[in-house]
Amino acid sequence: MAEWFTEQLAIVPGMRAQIEVTKKLASERSQFQKLEVYETTSLGRMLVLDDVIQCTEFDEQSYHEMICQVPLFAHPNPQKVLIIGGGDGGSVRECLKHKSVQEVHLCEIDKRVVDLCLEHIPSMAGKVTDPRVHCHYEDGAAWAKNHPDTYDIIIVDSSDPIGPAEVLFQFPFYESCRNALKSDGILATQAENFLLHAKIIKELLSFGKKLFPISRYYYTQVPTYPGGMIGFTFFSRKHAHDELVDKRFAESGIKAEEFRFWSVDFHKKAFTLPGATMRDFYS
Repeated sequence: MAEWFTEQLAIVPGMRAQIEVTKKLASERSQFQKLEVYETTSLGRMLVLDDVIQCTEFDEQSYHEMICQVPLFAHPNPQKVLIIGGGDGGSVRECLKHKSVQEVHLCEIDKRVVDLCLEHIPSMAGKVTDPRVHCHYEDGAAWAKNHPDTYDIIIVDSSDPIGPAEVLFQFPFYESCRNALKSDGILATQAENFLLHAKIIKELLSFGKKLFPISRYYYTQVPTYPGGMIGFTFFSRKHAHDELVDKRFAESGIKAEEFRFWSVDFHKKAFTLPGATMRDFYS
């Protein structure tokens, strides 16, 4: 008999989310957090950390494709990628679609997230075992700080700025990421909903303006997240978000059918926000 999983949205007071579930596939508490995997009635399998929905098979592609493909197609030759967080494996899968990518370093503090997703959600985590992937079960902020001038792309696939992920929304971390990038590197980070979390986003963009020549915000639609969407920061040391993206996609050898959400057109349009929001973020 189906039951309802309820998330009390700590980052959006006064709201909650409910998903109908049929079976709890896994439940444990690691050194860092509570982990659960559910089978849902209509959204496929769902990962929950500390009672917060992280992703479902139904709409995870619109998140993972956009956090990864935008920086990857903005860069002329991404070879070495660092993913901070991202233990569900979806971002790893997206990076490996690019033939130019020679190494992906997954820096996830909680190994049990990777283990559970490999076991229960292989549609996301299945590529983590690829020989190009190197898993490091360490603190992502410390890893970035200790690897200067190393990466073409850094993707911060984090949870909300509560608990262990809070440090990933602070200036010293962004400075470490800037220093960990090569001279033409790109940083993309999970950056919340522009309608619900404008204060957080403005602060992140203020970090970017101090550290990068190019500092922008873009978004995607994810029905199972608060407000039905989520956004990302795009910080670049050299390359604009839409610079030659048409040409790079055409030359990549990746078929359009490999993406359920990302496209060249949406890549460009995702940076267009409502007028008042644009003025608020970029004034």
